[in-house]
Amino acid sequence: MADGAAKHSGMRDPPDGGWGWMVVVSCFMVTVCTRAVTRCISIFLMEFQDHFGAAYSETAWIHSLVDCTTMLCAPVGSIIGNRWSCRVSVMLGGLLSSSGLLLSSFSPNLHFLYISMGLTGGGFALCYTPAISMVGCYFHQRRALAYGLAMSGSGIGTFVMAPVLTLLIECYSWRGALLMLSAFVANLCVCGALLRPITAREKQEGEEPGSGRTAPADAELPLELPKDPDLLLLPSPLPSTPRSSCCGPMGCRRLGFLSSTEYRFLLLPDFLVLALSFLLLAYGCSVPFVLLVPYALSAGLGHRHAAFLMSILGVNSIVGNITFGWLTDRRCLRPYRTVCYTFSVAMEGLCCLFLPLLHSFTLLLPFSVLYGYFDGAYVALIPVVTSEKVGVADLSSALGVVYFLHAIPYLLSPPIGGWLVDTTGSYTVTFLLSGAALLTSSLVLSTFAGIRCCRRRRHLATARNQVVAQPLPLAPDDQSTLPLSLK
Repeated sequence: MADGAAKHSGMRDPPDGGWGWMVVVSCFMVTVCTRAVTRCISIFLMEFQDHFGAAYSETAWIHSLVDCTTMLCAPVGSIIGNRWSCRVSVMLGGLLSSSGLLLSSFSPNLHFLYISMGLTGGGFALCYTPAISMVGCYFHQRRALAYGLAMSGSGIGTFVMAPVLTLLIECYSWRGALLMLSAFVANLCVCGALLRPITAREKQEGEEPGSGRTAPADAELPLELPKDPDLLLLPSPLPSTPRSSCCGPMGCRRLGFLSSTEYRFLLLPDFLVLALSFLLLAYGCSVPFVLLVPYALSAGLGHRHAAFLMSILGVNSIVGNITFGWLTDRRCLRPYRTVCYTFSVAMEGLCCLFLPLLHSFTLLLPFSVLYGYFDGAYVALIPVVTSEKVGVADLSSALGVVYFLHAIPYLLSPPIGGWLVDTTGSYTVTFLLSGAALLTSSLVLSTFAGIRCCRRRRHLATARNQVVAQPLPLAPDDQSTLPLSLK
């Protein structure tokens, strides 16, 4: 009971610093070793095509398998993190992904690569979600900034690793490059070792050095009422249980089935609307990354200028991760993080709608700057918005479901976009559909937020009317002056 109370109180009040910055560094390296490596797998596709004599459509499945397996198996990483700890999940994922890349370097045919790369994606899934949820356990006031720094590893890693892997392929062939990449990905085990669970004792010792006092087992947690009186009329969240889903092992370790409260957030209307928004977002955001370079080449740009547009997009994604996270941590914007997330998604959709009108490098350059910035902005806010809807205790499980929802759109949107280009003979319909999906994603959240706001005002007005309608009790002296018929 004492340990459970300590963990519960530690979850309620994150330290916003201390060892949390080491957790941010660990999560940064996890995103480098997972998302950046997944993006750089496309560098090997031409090598696979030449070595095995396969068509592009066959080798393209390798990248799709790694990416989709990472997202589809994300709930598995959440379950392992909840059953044991985030540290166990990340270290196990590091072993699996490193072994998958090691086996890929000895691949005799393309079908063997499908299996080994699928194993790599499964290992990435065990690392990605628990590492991200761990950051939310350590930060509250600076949560958006912490997530921005951690998620920037995807852009920075892609920017650095793409030329390095190209050089390794030229020097040691694709087999040698995969062998070295396997050794690099094995550092996920080191990242997992840094994910130390947070406890109430650490927090108290940080506030009162040398005291070493811990909360008694039967101590009652203080009831904290919100400062905003309007919030008192909102429906209360689901009752919390004394467990630590992202910081340590759960109270029950049942392996055969899931706990009935582990995925209780799936019944929340807020999360259901957010899930629908994520589905639309995942479809719309991936198309420009795949088709920007072909569109620029079809518009008459050279290969160097087209590649430069992608570089600018990636660099501004990093800037958006960090600066937008810092901005939304300011006191004036902190209560409106969901609004900032909706705004960034809507701006990304507007960029896609205007893309078919841009036919020169001078016009496409501002698109790369804006689209890259707002892409990094919403990526940094996805865990923040999710934690605000479900709470930190359920963040690991919720992120597993969120990234699972990204898998199918990631798999289907590029082929659908390519099919529309082949059918219509232009990129206009593809980019318009992508922009419409992004705008609809932001519109869904905005509409639901407006409905909740109207309901809250209606409940507030009803409560005030009831207070006014209730008669005040009269004092004994006042009752003596009433008429006889009223007594």
